[in-house]
Amino acid sequence: MGADKALDQGGTGFDAALRRQRLRAKLTQEGLAARAGVGVRTVRDLERGRSSRPQRTTVGLLADALELDGAEREAFLAAARGQSTEEPLPPTGFQRVLPPGDLIGRDDDLAELAAQLGARDGPRGITLVGLAGVGKTSVASAAAHGAAAAYPGGVAGIVVTDNCTVGEMLGSVAAEFGVGRPDDLPARFGGRAALVFVDAVERSPDATAEMLAHLLDRLPTLRFLATGRHPVGLSPERVWPLGPLTAPPLEVASNRPDLARYPAAALFLQRLAQVRRAEPEPDEIAAVPALVHRLGGLPLAIELAAARGRVLTVPEILDRYGDRVLDLDRPGSVSLRDAVAASYRLLGPLEQRALRRLAMFRYRWSIGLAEQLVDEPRTDVVHLLDRLLELGLLSVRGSRTFRFRLLDVVRDYAAERAAAEGELTDGRRRHARVLADLAEQIWPDLAGAALPEAASRLDELAGDFGTALAHAAGDDPHTALRLAAALPRWWRFRGRDVTGRQWLRRLLDDPRTADADPVVRAWARIGLAQLAREHGAGAEEIESAAGALTEFERLDVVAGQLTAHAQLAALWMSTGAYDEAREHAEAALRLARRGGDDRDMAVAEHNLVWHEIRRGDLDAARSRLATVDRLAGLCGEHRLRVLARANLAEVARLDERNDEAERLGRTAMIGLAELGDPGHRRRLLATIGLALAAAGRIEEADSVLEQLRPVGDDAPDGPASVVEAAIAMRRGEPKRAAENFARAAEAYDGTQDPRDVVEALVGLIVCTPDPDERAVAVSRLGKMCRSSGITLLPRERERLGPPTVAVLLDG
Repeated sequence: MGADKALDQGGTGFDAALRRQRLRAKLTQEGLAARAGVGVRTVRDLERGRSSRPQRTTVGLLADALELDGAEREAFLAAARGQSTEEPLPPTGFQRVLPPGDLIGRDDDLAELAAQLGARDGPRGITLVGLAGVGKTSVASAAAHGAAAAYPGGVAGIVVTDNCTVGEMLGSVAAEFGVGRPDDLPARFGGRAALVFVDAVERSPDATAEMLAHLLDRLPTLRFLATGRHPVGLSPERVWPLGPLTAPPLEVASNRPDLARYPAAALFLQRLAQVRRAEPEPDEIAAVPALVHRLGGLPLAIELAAARGRVLTVPEILDRYGDRVLDLDRPGSVSLRDAVAASYRLLGPLEQRALRRLAMFRYRWSIGLAEQLVDEPRTDVVHLLDRLLELGLLSVRGSRTFRFRLLDVVRDYAAERAAAEGELTDGRRRHARVLADLAEQIWPDLAGAALPEAASRLDELAGDFGTALAHAAGDDPHTALRLAAALPRWWRFRGRDVTGRQWLRRLLDDPRTADADPVVRAWARIGLAQLAREHGAGAEEIESAAGALTEFERLDVVAGQLTAHAQLAALWMSTGAYDEAREHAEAALRLARRGGDDRDMAVAEHNLVWHEIRRGDLDAARSRLATVDRLAGLCGEHRLRVLARANLAEVARLDERNDEAERLGRTAMIGLAELGDPGHRRRLLATIGLALAAAGRIEEADSVLEQLRPVGDDAPDGPASVVEAAIAMRRGEPKRAAENFARAAEAYDGTQDPRDVVEALVGLIVCTPDPDERAVAVSRLGKMCRSSGITLLPRERERLGPPTVAVLLDG
């Protein structure tokens, strides 16, 4: 039946009322006839207006079959008698959704929809698109309700059924607005704004598009609000992808008030309360974040999972369905797998293939990464992503640069299809190669001023790195090693040194990587040593770093040699082999000077500063730091420059230039605050506090001490204890000073800088009156100086006195 012919239909109005109620009940003419016990021809003739006076018995049977009661039944019977009412019946489908205030997590969508629908210059049509079960109908229905005041011509709605014709839909729209024929709608509106809500456009897409185009052309004051798995496809339409609900972070506090702030968790808890009387136990609350994350925040998935709460605890639901969310279903309702499959079938073969490849990404990714992974000349990735967005299969985030992510259930389904098509192994290999290429591209920036930004770029793919390594380690170990070898700086920066070291050791020990690129293997061995040093196991990997240096020298890779020497210097220092450490630090400086790179030279000079202080040559240390400051300024290395100035403050303090130390320290503190480096900040605070105490500025030193005191921790703290000891000594309180110097020595023992222990022991010896305790401290100081090669500074020798110094020298 065409649209034009439908406009010529007559009838008493019962034809439209019958059609409207049948469509609302989602019945075909045959289905209604069978349920009512009447002939299908009777239903067909009544809907075509061929029977002006239907029998009362027939009307009653139809009303019973449609399950009408109350006002709806009275209106239906009145229409059969040829009567009508002035106002249209409530919009189809509106009674079966929650009012706006009860929708969870959709306040922003409703507010923006209200603004669009209420604006005079708003779009003629808005279509909410997305997967079945994402909440399109509920949100659109609530939005239509909320916009009623802006439409004096009325708000009405229809539900599209499968194979519905243009004429049937036009007739239903007319009936919903209380007129017998579509031709009567202009007079009904009288130039007033009106809104029609059309639900489930995907069931009869072509007819829906033709029907709406016809209405918009004939009725300039009419707008539409529609829902579907895809847009209607009209030029004045605004497509509104509706995404899942926000899930809580996995680390969120496990209590109801905190969880309820996140819509996905709030919906789950609400639906769970509907199927059981008892409140969830604490272990159930704790499992909610992980569960709703795995459900992807999809309302349908959340409701299906919560329904299992009748017989399963929340941890059991997570355990049973966490890895097979698509298996969630409900008798008589669409399953999750069917819901995703219906949207998947809307894509063409090439689009489906590209989606299967994109399913290898676990988290967010850029358009550039998508192009590399899809790698299909016939597929325009920009068009593909736009298509996935308009189908509601993809979410997008960002402003300056966009990052995309497939909905969790879409990714799961596409991965299933990839496995079914025999593409999963190849897809995972592609994924690992793309990530390895990216990591190698970013790796040079994981140092210096560019480090935070470069690390942030890798953070976006943190979950993907783990997935790629896990799969590639089995199927493509060379790619896995290439990826792992490019990540140690990032792992170290993000505190994942143990995990990174485990991956590198596993891949280097794999016989299948023995013939990998020797440069890649050498960088992997350097990374292994670097990460081991972070958790105090550097001595175990000295051989790895030395082997990497040998390989880099053989291959004449200067950058590798420079890094290897720097790592070996740090590794030997951690074992107390300070002379070997200095040899490697000096070798690194020679290489850096040969290469002429300002940053490399600055880093190498900075690594030698401690060795000058160890020897007691403060002038040499000051000269190197001045060089570091100059070179770091030339290459824009802000962090290194700030650290150099902080170390200049410490050298000035050791040289008893306390006012200069305090001034330099205050200046450097501003830079450290900008860098957000709490470890170096505490060390610099100690430098300032010690300088103030030595200068007799006790009140200012006390103020610094308050900043250093750890909150709620009784464990010894080196910086706070040593400053408190210096203040006590200045105040003439030797006992308290000795106690705090002892605490400082205990806290500093085993740390990377033995000079801190030496300074604390010197203070302890000076303040301890008991000869036995003093003798123990002197013995310990002597061993520390001999093992570390530390030379006591002139001021320390003076404080200890000649007899004690003589004992130390004799020891």
